[in-house]
Amino acid sequence: MATDPTTGPSTGVLPRRPGKIVAVHLSYTSRADERGRRPDHPTYFLKPSSSVGVPGGTVERPAGTELLAFEGEIALVIGAPARRVSLEDAWEHVAHVTAADDLGLYDLRTADKGSNLRSKGADGFTPLGPRLLDARTIDPAGLRLRTWVNGELVQDDTSAQMLFPLAQIVADLSQHLTLEPGDVVLTGTPTGSSVVVPGDVVEVEVDAPGSPGAPSTGRLATTVTQGEVPFDAALGAVPAVDATQRAEAWGARGEPGATPSADVPTSGPPSGTALTAALRDKLLRAPVAALSAQLRARGMNDTTVDGVAALHPDRKMVGTARTLRFVPHRPDLFRAHGGGYNAQKRVFDAVGPDEVIVIEARGEAGSGTLGDILALRAQARGAAGIVTDGGVRDVVAVTEVGIPVYCAGAHPAVLGRKHVPWEGDVTVACGGTTVQPGDVLVGDADGVLVIPPAIVEEVADAALAKEDEDAWVADQVAAGHPIEGLFPPTGAWREQFEQWRDARA
Repeated sequence: MATDPTTGPSTGVLPRRPGKIVAVHLSYTSRADERGRRPDHPTYFLKPSSSVGVPGGTVERPAGTELLAFEGEIALVIGAPARRVSLEDAWEHVAHVTAADDLGLYDLRTADKGSNLRSKGADGFTPLGPRLLDARTIDPAGLRLRTWVNGELVQDDTSAQMLFPLAQIVADLSQHLTLEPGDVVLTGTPTGSSVVVPGDVVEVEVDAPGSPGAPSTGRLATTVTQGEVPFDAALGAVPAVDATQRAEAWGARGEPGATPSADVPTSGPPSGTALTAALRDKLLRAPVAALSAQLRARGMNDTTVDGVAALHPDRKMVGTARTLRFVPHRPDLFRAHGGGYNAQKRVFDAVGPDEVIVIEARGEAGSGTLGDILALRAQARGAAGIVTDGGVRDVVAVTEVGIPVYCAGAHPAVLGRKHVPWEGDVTVACGGTTVQPGDVLVGDADGVLVIPPAIVEEVADAALAKEDEDAWVADQVAAGHPIEGLFPPTGAWREQFEQWRDARA
């Protein structure tokens, strides 16, 4: 369709300059899973029509910013006024489908508290095209969206995988406002959106492989350039980046070489007990073997984390559990969950003092589940230790960090060989033992023990009392007495022990 010459070149392939551009915040299951939330209903924001960009054009990353992110999207061009239309009739009000790149500057996302005006409203931040597809010939559930950065495919999803069908988005919007001919609706982006830098070329294509002729928009190409004019702080908000914005901007791709930031909120998991200084001191003095015996006496035989060994057998570990769960590797899931600020990094960034990170790796030691950078981060956060029933890479460097670590062995491979970091602060299974956030973990050269918070003080007191008894028995055996009736003490030996104990009280 030819461009209306009265509207100027900025309309590109559009029949007219759009009166408004409405964009959906979150609409693909893959993106929702990446962000860790699934909305019940679509939510929206507006972009100015001056943000429309042309195919083959450029987009400027402003001076003083770093987080310009692309978002390949399916764009709908309204053909007939839509006001309170039904779900069944909504698609009839769509004239065309095309490709869009909903560019955004995360450096300015906090400036307008969710309106996205400054972060997504700049000139050229909505390239559209290069061709319009006739919506009447297309199944709205059969559209495919793909995005490339410098020739590498980074997004590949379909409208069938959207949380909200395209017709529902149109119908819902029409409940609140009139969609007018020429208006553009940006329908959200799947996982894979990430940061681009000057010199990068982003290409977005929408096609309908199942429709007659497999129509395609062709590739919408946009080249990123570097701006030279800085923002003026005397006039208004200027760019500001924190760990949250950086993590969300990079998304599933992950920032190359990035490490977690200290600016991440550190609200912890539910805790079943307060690990007071006095209780911690008791647990530090009680051997794991003695604690295990007391749990066994209470009918709890399944509380040891099996198959792990200490990198520092001479160091005691006491803390409450902060859990992390890995699932078996699957390429599509790793693309959605393995990169960027994933569950693994979030847990290591949020662990608090006297907490132990407990990793469920299913006993799979065929790759690392952490390395020296994460061990350093845990130590810097004041963590009491790390327990994983998987492998550790960079094991010499991890050992040199000094934080107590219990693992199933060393392995040079990275996490993605066997695992997908899935979620944190949930009940996990580590070394055949169930561990809940807030459970108490104690480790020494004998291994790691999990103690339910409700009985931890009782168990600690009983273990220390038994240690005193065993120490007295050992003294008697060392003095030459036979162990019959002495180990454990009964009869006269029991009376002697109790007298000794009471005299020390």
